[in-house]
Amino acid sequence: MTDTIRIIGIDPGLRRTGWGIIETHGNSLRFVASGTVTSNGDLDLASRLCQLHDGLAEVVHSHQPDEAAVEQTFVNKDAVATLKLGQARGVVMLVPARAGLQVAEYAPNAVKKAVIGVGHGDKKQIHMMLKILMPKATFVGDDAADALAIAICHAHNRGGERMRKMLASA
Repeated sequence: MTDTIRIIGIDPGLRRTGWGIIETHGNSLRFVASGTVTSNGDLDLASRLCQLHDGLAEVVHSHQPDEAAVEQTFVNKDAVATLKLGQARGVVMLVPARAGLQVAEYAPNAVKKAVIGVGHGDKKQIHMMLKILMPKATFVGDDAADALAIAICHAHNRGGERMRKMLASA
């Protein structure tokens, strides 16, 4: 019998960090919860990072996921924005790691390919496929939807991820 695994997918952002939790049992997916942790743009960077940390830590504590997946950061033309996103991503990776979870990372194109079948697609396609894959899923905004997509990507790739880690440690 296959065990049920609870996965949290996290879409990092300094303003809004999306999170989505699913359960996998064999090949089936079940929606658990989703949402967004926000930071106050009027505060200094350190305070905003604390808000992200505390909000995400509460989500992890409340939902007790078994595994975590985070979207990799892409570099854009604005170096300052990229650096701030990297700092938010550091917090986002720290929270599940401090809770004892392995944290997998996926490129945006890998997430899209896992959910919509191709590496390039728009937000509407992701939303539509989430509703097909998990009809009971509810999400407000692109950040929570992207986080659910990241969790689904991990659900599809977790066996290969575990095998790569075992081979690397051998």
